[in-house]
Amino acid sequence: MSADYLSQPLSFADAAPSSRNTQTVTPLSPYLNYDPRYLQAAQPEFIFPEGAAKQRGRFELAFSQIGSSVMIGAAIGGTAGFYNGVRATALAQQTGKLRRTQLLNHIMKQGSSTANTLGTLAVMYSGFGVLLQWVRGEEDEINTLLAGTATGMLYKSTVGLRRCAMGGGVGLGIATLYCLYTTATSGSKINFNKPYM
Repeated sequence: MSADYLSQPLSFADAAPSSRNTQTVTPLSPYLNYDPRYLQAAQPEFIFPEGAAKQRGRFELAFSQIGSSVMIGAAIGGTAGFYNGVRATALAQQTGKLRRTQLLNHIMKQGSSTANTLGTLAVMYSGFGVLLQWVRGEEDEINTLLAGTATGMLYKSTVGLRRCAMGGGVGLGIATLYCLYTTATSGSKINFNKPYM
């Protein structure tokens, strides 16, 4: 049996040739009957509208920042909970199933608490960043510094003005370190009018 049937398109017509003029069809792909010329060799990784900047904006980056913060918080909190659980169960001289249950309780409680805290901070920072970009119409280091300061101030706003100012200072310090790190790795100077990332 020959493999000629693979080089011809699928047809449910009569196998006998008809007397009318038949058109020769170039063989398409034997798989799924498509013409491979329609496929592009290289496709873009992301689809951007016509004339748009070829980078992700702050809103798109917010999702990965929030998720990463939650996961990092869960890992740090879980590790700290494990350490505290080992110490607490050793002091209480617990063994066996009771110790294992107490360790899991410490890990889950501390891990979820730290993940919630870092996730909340990331949501506030991202929200302020997107809002500042929308209000100012630019994305630069000023938005990063203002978003970090506003996040620290809002997070500590319920415990008084002094702590609120300290929270803003901590947020400003972390945002400044981030700006210095990104400019050092990119090899450029700080420009308050350049686009973010």
